[in-house]
Amino acid sequence: MSPTLLFTFVIAYFLVLLSVAWYTGRNSNNDSFFIGNKNSNWMLVAFGMIGTSLSGVTFVSVPGGVGDFGAHGFKGFAYMQVVLGNMLGYAVIAFVLLPIYYRLNLTSIYNYLLQRFGKMAYKTGALFFIISRTFGATARLYLVINVIQFFILDKMGIPFIVTAAVILLMILLYTFEGGVKTIVYTDTLQTTLMIAGLVICIVYILNNLHLSVGGALGQLRSNGYLTIFNTDVNSKGFFVKQIIGGAFITIAMTGLDQEMMQKNISVKRLVDSQKNIVTLAVIFISVLALFLSLGGLLYLFAKAQGGQYQEILVNGKMVKQFILHDINIIGDKAFPSVVLSYFPPAIGIIFIIALISALFPSADGALTALTSSFCIDIIGLRERADLDEKQKKRLRLTVHLLFAILFLICIMVFYKLNDNSIIDIILDLAGYTYGPLLGLFSFGIMTKRKLPNTWMVTFVCLLAPVVSYILSINAKTWFNNYQIGIELLIINGLLTYLGLLLISKRAEQIN
Repeated sequence: MSPTLLFTFVIAYFLVLLSVAWYTGRNSNNDSFFIGNKNSNWMLVAFGMIGTSLSGVTFVSVPGGVGDFGAHGFKGFAYMQVVLGNMLGYAVIAFVLLPIYYRLNLTSIYNYLLQRFGKMAYKTGALFFIISRTFGATARLYLVINVIQFFILDKMGIPFIVTAAVILLMILLYTFEGGVKTIVYTDTLQTTLMIAGLVICIVYILNNLHLSVGGALGQLRSNGYLTIFNTDVNSKGFFVKQIIGGAFITIAMTGLDQEMMQKNISVKRLVDSQKNIVTLAVIFISVLALFLSLGGLLYLFAKAQGGQYQEILVNGKMVKQFILHDINIIGDKAFPSVVLSYFPPAIGIIFIIALISALFPSADGALTALTSSFCIDIIGLRERADLDEKQKKRLRLTVHLLFAILFLICIMVFYKLNDNSIIDIILDLAGYTYGPLLGLFSFGIMTKRKLPNTWMVTFVCLLAPVVSYILSINAKTWFNNYQIGIELLIINGLLTYLGLLLISKRAEQIN
């Protein structure tokens, strides 16, 4: 397929987004940018958040991981263990966190920490969000940009750094003015296109292999791809760890994340915001099941084209890889490799548009939320009496631009690392960076104790990830081959909680 043709569709798609941004961003102000004037439609927010929650990582890594043959057999549908935990996490967000945010009428959710503990905890929480979201968003961005680079722009002789810079410029242009007000609509459009691309690819494979839905499930089962539960207690993928970890990942990466909650609190009423989260949870599990089904179907399709598993020596170990015409398609490149090489050109174009649609929701929301958090939480822009509205807007736009530059730097770092499966990196990063946020909010909600408004709060939040890292790298030696996986977030949050407990006092003891 012509890379020039694919690139033309990428540009055309961006122009559509820019048109939507122009229309929704007219007469916008700082409140439009930060919270959408508290007037967003809950149904649009719920549907658009699917795209943000899934992102390019889900679109590429989840299907590619289904056929991965690890130490315990096929990963198969094992990711569904995490998704089951996600459902528990969404319930906590809807019925514990959202009522708190609405009762306090928050613009930034980290204002809760200000009202509960004081300025130091507030600044610390906002800082950890900025670190977390910067690394998480840029890792997701890198994954999709790398796919576009590998399959389109390398063939056109365009360097990776140019691709990354241009895509960031695109995102910058359509979020510059409208902020949340704009991305509520663009995310809805992008989620629609992403899910449409997913369904079209599934339908094509079923027709090509002459399979009904029931027949496809039978083939997936006989090939071992429908495995869900990992019962090895010492494994990182042990189902109890995955379910509990999935719940806390959702609480931290959605409920304690300004990007995700920024869209929820842009809805006028609490009950509608709760409807948004419940709807999101139901659609989320359904779409993830489709992505996993697509992953299994991709490997069935690849087998029909002559692909097979082979043992290859990698870093001194014999590992099973799936080889299709001398190319290893295990991992992040499985989906794009099969679609762009073996599917009709029309479906290849649909795939690229769907992939771009998976990229933008996680990037535009992150860029907007980071700008909002830095402006509101770190430099206190909304309370700055020394600046008029125009000066505040100019400062906000400057921060927005600087975060885009920071994104570019981080993407280039991931490019140098060149890891084959970025989803594992994202979950590890989340464990280290969201743990202190989980500990801070849990301590505020579950106790009535107060924290000193000093650097000790920040010290505890920095120390917990360091101790967590030491435990993680030594767990196999210290704990009889036990491996710390997704529960790293819980360990980190618990260490933060215990550290805060040590430095806290009863309310009446604080001067």
